[in-house]
Amino acid sequence: MHRALVWQDRRTADVCARLKREGHEANVRETTGLLLDPYFSATKIAWTLDHVPGARARAEAGALAAGTIDTYLIWRLTGGQSHLTEPSNASRTLLWPLDGSGWRQELCDLFEVPVAVLPEVQPCTAAFGTTKGVPGLPDGIPIHGVAGDQQAALFGQACFTAGQAKCTYGTGAFVVLNTGREIVRSEHGLLTSVAWQIGSETTFCLEGSSFVAGAVVQWLRDQLGIIDSAAQIEALARTVDDSDGVVLVPAHAGLGAPHWRPEARGLIQGLTRGTTKAHLARAALEGIALQIADLLDAMAKDLGAPLDVLRVDGGAAANDLLMQIQADIVGVPLLRPTVLEATGLGAVSLAGLGVGLWSDTSALHNAWQQDARFEPAGDKAAIAALRQRWSHAVTCA
Repeated sequence: MHRALVWQDRRTADVCARLKREGHEANVRETTGLLLDPYFSATKIAWTLDHVPGARARAEAGALAAGTIDTYLIWRLTGGQSHLTEPSNASRTLLWPLDGSGWRQELCDLFEVPVAVLPEVQPCTAAFGTTKGVPGLPDGIPIHGVAGDQQAALFGQACFTAGQAKCTYGTGAFVVLNTGREIVRSEHGLLTSVAWQIGSETTFCLEGSSFVAGAVVQWLRDQLGIIDSAAQIEALARTVDDSDGVVLVPAHAGLGAPHWRPEARGLIQGLTRGTTKAHLARAALEGIALQIADLLDAMAKDLGAPLDVLRVDGGAAANDLLMQIQADIVGVPLLRPTVLEATGLGAVSLAGLGVGLWSDTSALHNAWQQDARFEPAGDKAAIAALRQRWSHAVTCA
C-alpha cells in the first residue's frame, strides 16, 4: 500500500522529539530496551497509516497487515498464508516488551498503531510456513530461520557465549554483544534487544548502531566522484600515511549510538590547501572506525570491562586498511571469518537448526573459520590526538 520506510528514514524525528518532551522515553526504554528514535518501526507504521487515505480505518478494521521486512518476505513467500515474525525483529519495533509477554497495548496506544495490523510472534527456528506461488521456486519449501539483520550476524559469527561480540560493517556499522539470558540495560546510550529465541530459551544482546559506515564510501563515489568503485577507497587511502588533520564525521543520517542525535549532520573538519582526495578517503575510513570506538567505549562502561577481542564481518570488513585502523584505534584484536556475509549465514544456521540438520550450536561453533587477525599496532599518542580531534568534530556535528 506504500513504499517501505527503511531504518535510515528520518521523517518521524519530530514525533519522537514530541514524545520525549512529553516524558515517555523512560517507560519506553524500561519496557522495550530502546530509545525514542525514528530508527525504529512504530512511528513509521503510524506515519504510513496517517498519510495514506483511508489506511487507518482499514487497519483498525483488521483489513491491513504491517511488519518488518521479514514479515513482508514471509507473507510473500507463503502466498499470503503467514503473517508472522520472531522476537529479535519484534523487539526493534518499540511495541514488543523485552519480557516477551506479547504486543504491549499501552505502547500501541502511545504510538497509535492498531494491534490488529501486527504479526504473530514465534521462535526464530519455528515453522513459519511453506513457499506457495513464488516464481522460480517449487511450492512446499519450509521456512525455519528468521532473525533481525544484526542478530543473525551475531549468530552467524558463532557468538553463542555471553561476552562474545561482533561488528558488522555494511551500509551502517553495528556492534552487538551477547549477554546470554541476562537483560543488560545500558546506561551509556546502547540498545537492549532480543538476540534470538530458540524453543523457549531467549538470548539477549546489547547493540550500538552507527547509521552511516559503508554508505559514506558510496557517498564519496556517487556524490563527490573521488572514486569509481567502493573497492578503490583502500588503495587511494593507502597513498597517504594519515589524514593530515582532516576529520570526517559520517553523520549523514544523524548520529546513532551512543549520541542519539537524529538532527546531527555529517561534516568535514580540518581542510587545508594541501588536502587531497586521498586524505578525504583516509578520513572517511577513520570516521567509520572512530564511530565504532565510541560504541565500544560505551559498551565497556556498561559491562565494567573492555572487550578482549572483536569479530568483524560485512562487505567493508574486506578492507584490510579499515580493519587495521579499527584495531589500532580500539586497541583490541579483530578476527575476520572466511564468510563475511554473516547475516545470511546466521539465517541459514537458524534454518538448519529448525529442520534438524544440526542438533545444537556446537557444530556451528566448530564450523566457524578465521580468515585474518588484525592486531593493534598504532602509535598511542597519535591515536589519542586523533580521538580528541574526533570528539571535537562530533560536538560540532
